[in-house]
Amino acid sequence: MRFKAIHCQVFTREMEQVVARSPHSIDLENVPMGLHELGVDMRSHLQERIDAADGGGYDAILLGYALCGRGTEGLRAGKTQLVLPRLHDCIGLLMGSHQAYMAYFEGHPGVYYRSPGWIEFQTEGMRLEPAFASQKSQLGEQRTLQELVEKYGEENGAFLFEQFNAFRKHYSGLTYISSGVASDEASRMKARAEAEKEGWAFEEVNGTLVLLERLVNCEWDEASFLVVPPGATIRATLGDGIVDAI
Repeated sequence: MRFKAIHCQVFTREMEQVVARSPHSIDLENVPMGLHELGVDMRSHLQERIDAADGGGYDAILLGYALCGRGTEGLRAGKTQLVLPRLHDCIGLLMGSHQAYMAYFEGHPGVYYRSPGWIEFQTEGMRLEPAFASQKSQLGEQRTLQELVEKYGEENGAFLFEQFNAFRKHYSGLTYISSGVASDEASRMKARAEAEKEGWAFEEVNGTLVLLERLVNCEWDEASFLVVPPGATIRATLGDGIVDAI
């Protein structure tokens, strides 16, 4: 079978690995991870990519995304069916299921998560593509203190930097999800260093590629994946299903 896989940059190394082992023909499209910062506004940019792939002779368009803060809610299948995991975010996908993520979360509140992709591609500044950068706050939440001071002055720049990084005060630990890709060791070291810098406890858990493997191998059981038929739209729903199609 022939698939188009549109996936978040955070899964770059993982998708390369599972696609290399898949028996199917898969065209990968890597979308910069900064897109998630747009929240629900990420939908229109993903829809453009889906529409561009529609009619390309694919048996399905695979989405390497979860509900993602409702950023995938409202996505519409054209002539080609869509397939995506029934999960809230990438953490659950890397942990293998929503249940596995929640079980860990309940015992580890106040934890910040990292993975090889989050480490590797965040170091590039998580800058948005020019095509949609203008939709993001012009202040630039990912800018360094020096960049903000140069643009807004010492006092205002320091204030903005503090506001953009205030979320870190609510965390007490950092959990690194190891996925076994080539960049794992270097990413682990950077994650540990980040935890030490912030004064957070560091913990590592073994992730799994099982859901990504099943996504690209056409193993779409109803409990783990939503298959969106042509003409239908993704909708967020209550309960373990997380998403359905209307």
